[in-house]
Amino acid sequence: MVKEVIKATIINLKEGNTILYPTDTVWGLGCDATNEEAVRKIYRLKRREESKSLIILVDSIEMLQKYIEYIPKQVFQILETVENPTTIIYNNPKRIANNAVAIDNTVAIRIPKNEFCQKLIKEFGKPIVSTSANISGEVTPKTFKEISNEIKLNVDYVVEIEESSENIKPSTILKIMTDGSIKTLRA
Repeated sequence: MVKEVIKATIINLKEGNTILYPTDTVWGLGCDATNEEAVRKIYRLKRREESKSLIILVDSIEMLQKYIEYIPKQVFQILETVENPTTIIYNNPKRIANNAVAIDNTVAIRIPKNEFCQKLIKEFGKPIVSTSANISGEVTPKTFKEISNEIKLNVDYVVEIEESSENIKPSTILKIMTDGSIKTLRA
């Protein structure tokens, strides 16, 4: 069952479609993070300004290194030891859609630990966007049932997989500062 769902999801991602899918935190809206038009569709769906950046998911440190110019040593230690979902804001991304990158040339990336996201990203072979499944400014839904019909009806593909309640809160957010230090933005 999961194999078929992943296969169908990948077909949609390759076609530049938007997806509604369960992540390691909350239900998210996603697309191919390297496809500017697909990213634009996410912004339109959320009614969000493109100046507000999105979170990107990768499956591994190896994939992360393909999309980030420089990763400080202490970040590797964090990634190898962190247990809770942790998003890190990196400087100087490469090969990510321009409209998924913040104005200050940073990008927020997380390596999800849940099996579905890991398999999906690994098999897709590229990073995917992950943003909460809500209209910008509205409450973040914690379950599939809480997602508005507007989102469900306007997203291109809904991943039909049993919902996990392993973690229904946003990730911790860390930012790599220009001097190399790390600042906690959301604990």
